[in-house]
Amino acid sequence: MHLTKFGHACVRIEKNDRRLVIDPGGLTEPDALDGAEAVLVTHEHFDHFSEEVLRRATSENPALRIWTDSAVADRLDGLGGRVTAVGEGAAFTAAGFDVAVLGTWHAVIHPDIPRVGNVGFLLDEALFHPGDALTVPDVAVDTLLLPVHGPWSATGQLIDYVREVAPRQVCAIHDGALNDVGVSMVGGFLGDNGPGTGARYRRLPVGASIEIGPEPVR
Repeated sequence: MHLTKFGHACVRIEKNDRRLVIDPGGLTEPDALDGAEAVLVTHEHFDHFSEEVLRRATSENPALRIWTDSAVADRLDGLGGRVTAVGEGAAFTAAGFDVAVLGTWHAVIHPDIPRVGNVGFLLDEALFHPGDALTVPDVAVDTLLLPVHGPWSATGQLIDYVREVAPRQVCAIHDGALNDVGVSMVGGFLGDNGPGTGARYRRLPVGASIEIGPEPVR
């Protein structure tokens, strides 16, 4: 698999010349969906979901399919069978990827703020995008996409979460509201200068790509 980072929480995954995009929201570069066959949306918040972007993309690409939770699916009414609502435990194939759905709810921001649904997506039992939650997959994963900043999280929680998931590597997402100081601070705690998570930490610049899978033999 080949992963490219786009704005904030959005990534594009490619395999065998097929493309899948996760969470193209209001902070995402417009070319993220170029050539995509499938879109996965974790939840309804604007930084993960843009109704305008997805309606335009489906109009321009009649083959594009979308899998998401029921709240987002309801907002995409009129697209018929091109949108599929999924919940925890669902499994399907999208753009050649085996996808498992994990998780149910967005992380708690405050007891007085109603929670929304949130589903995470595990691709080929190798790459996990949790959305805005700290859901722990029930299988070992190669790469964890880690939401490193939000009104609901603390860096200490993230360290413990990575330790529990125990991936080979961590890629930062959900970082669109951080300035350079915040990026360095979070990276320091999650990287080699922190207390240790057991996983390699990296933050990809927008448009940068990496391969997902076993490390090459040296």
